[in-house]
Amino acid sequence: MKKLTSLLTMLLLAVTSVSLTSCEDEMIADTLEGTWEGNMYISSYYDNRYYDATYSEICFLRDPLSYTTGDGYWVDYYSGAPWDYIANHIRWSVSDGVIRVRFIEENCTVYIYDYYLSGNRFEGELVDEDNRVRFSLRHTSSPNWDDYDYWGYDSWFAKKNPGLSTRSAADTTDVEKPKRVIRTR
Repeated sequence: MKKLTSLLTMLLLAVTSVSLTSCEDEMIADTLEGTWEGNMYISSYYDNRYYDATYSEICFLRDPLSYTTGDGYWVDYYSGAPWDYIANHIRWSVSDGVIRVRFIEENCTVYIYDYYLSGNRFEGELVDEDNRVRFSLRHTSSPNWDDYDYWGYDSWFAKKNPGLSTRSAADTTDVEKPKRVIRTR
């Protein structure tokens, strides 16, 4: 009987720890939801040259059917580059306190560790395969569901909204696109 009680106690502790992690992930996702702006220290590599983004805007929108995942967009703005900005749709998730961000158009993933997240500040470490950089963002807005699809990305909304596009009309699909990189400056 004592062995059964010990086994049930261990099982209860395991279930409790999983449910507490889930609650913590839900609180992180809830705080993360909205638009954040600041310096992510992102660069793009194009035509044998690096271009540094001056600031980034990231919008995290939570999936109403899942408490710890969602979609959104990530835009890096540039000065002195052959383009003004690079925009991507993202899919994000929070699991065991780690924020995973998947860039849809670029087909790559970054992770956010060791972060501080409050109602108005988001600071942490952005990590891809081998690179790590510290970032600092400020909260600029919460979701406005009435104009969610205003952005007009090429791949998803261009047919629906032909006037809204992330590329100029002169661009073609054959043009080499810049590659987003995280690097220590």
